[in-house]
Amino acid sequence: MRTVGVEEELLLVDPETGEPKAFSAAVLARAARDDAAPGVFEKELYGQQLEFATRPQADMGALGAEILRCREEAARHSEDLGCAVVALASSPLPVSPTLTTSERYAWMEERYGLPVQEQLVCGCHVHVAVDSDEEGVAVLDRIRPWLPVLTAISTNSPFWQGRDSGYASYRTQVWTRWPSAGPTEPFGSAEGYHRRVADMVATGAIRDEHMAYFDARLSDTYPTVEVRVGDVCLHADTALLLAALVRGLVETAARQWRSGAGVPGHSVSLLRLAGWQAARSGLDGPLLDPGTLRPRPARDVVAALLDHVGDALADSGDTDLARDTVARLVKHGNGARVQRELLESTGSLRDVVAECVIHTKA
Repeated sequence: MRTVGVEEELLLVDPETGEPKAFSAAVLARAARDDAAPGVFEKELYGQQLEFATRPQADMGALGAEILRCREEAARHSEDLGCAVVALASSPLPVSPTLTTSERYAWMEERYGLPVQEQLVCGCHVHVAVDSDEEGVAVLDRIRPWLPVLTAISTNSPFWQGRDSGYASYRTQVWTRWPSAGPTEPFGSAEGYHRRVADMVATGAIRDEHMAYFDARLSDTYPTVEVRVGDVCLHADTALLLAALVRGLVETAARQWRSGAGVPGHSVSLLRLAGWQAARSGLDGPLLDPGTLRPRPARDVVAALLDHVGDALADSGDTDLARDTVARLVKHGNGARVQRELLESTGSLRDVVAECVIHTKA
C-alpha cells in the first residue's frame, strides 16, 4: 500500500486580537529543545507561519493521529510563548507579513517584488509514494482534471486583509501570482518532466527546481508525487480526507498507466478555469466536471471523484472514511463556510480567528 505524508502550514496569531504574530523563530527554537518532536517543524517564508510534516504512513488512522499530534504540539509550543496556532489559509484580519531571514528568501523578494511582501497564505501538501519518476509522471499527467475538486474540498480562505474576498479560497488567487504556479500540460515521460523543469530554471525566472510550483509535481526531496492545490484545512479530518483522496487518485492513475489507458487531453486554459471556479465557490456553488469541463453541482462532482477512485479507496480500506467525511462537509461545510457563518453569528473577524483556533485542535 502506498504511503502518504502531509505538510501543513499554520498561522501564528495573537490569542487576544487574532492578528498574525511573527513568532516562528521563537516557536521553532522552543520545538528544537523538545526531544519529543525532532525535525517535525520547519520555518516558512514568513515569520507568521509554522510548517510541520508528518512521517509517511500507510494507514490513514495512523496518519490522522499524527496530524492531530502535530497540531497539538504546535499549539503547545506556541502557547508557551504567548501565541496560538490556527489552521487558516489566509488571515481574516489585516497583516503586514514579516519575511523570514535567509539568503533564498531575500533573493525571492528582490526577484518578485511586491507579491513576496503580500503573500502570507497557508497550504496543505500531500505526498504519495511512487515506484519511479516514470510512474510519477504518468500519475501527474492523469490526475490533472481532478485537482480542482481537491481545491474545492479544502477551501478555507474567504477573507483577505479584513474583508470578504468573494472567494472560498482566496489563497489560490494569491498563489497563482508565482510565475511557475498552476496546472501543466502533460509531460509524457520522466525525461520530458525533468527537461521542462530544467528549461524553466534556465530562463532565470525561477531560482531552481524547487520553485517549479506546479499544482502537482515530483518531489525533489522524496520519492513521491506532491499534490499542492489544497488550502490548509480548518479541521484535521478534512486534511485526512484530502490525503486519502490524493492516494486514491495516484493509485488509480498508476493503474490506468499500467493498463495502457491514455492521458486526458484537457488544455491548460480550461484547467485554469476549473481551478478558478473551485476557488471561487468551493463546495457551495458549481464546479467544472473533470470529464466535460462544464458546470455541475459541487455535490455531483465530488461524488464523481469518489466513484473515480472507488476501487483504490476500497483496496486501501478508506471508503468509509472518504464517504463519511464528504457527507459531513456537504452537510455542515468546510472551512470557508464555517468562517463565514462565524462572522455572521459573531460580527467579528477577531472572534472568527478565536473560534478557529479551537477548531484547529479538535
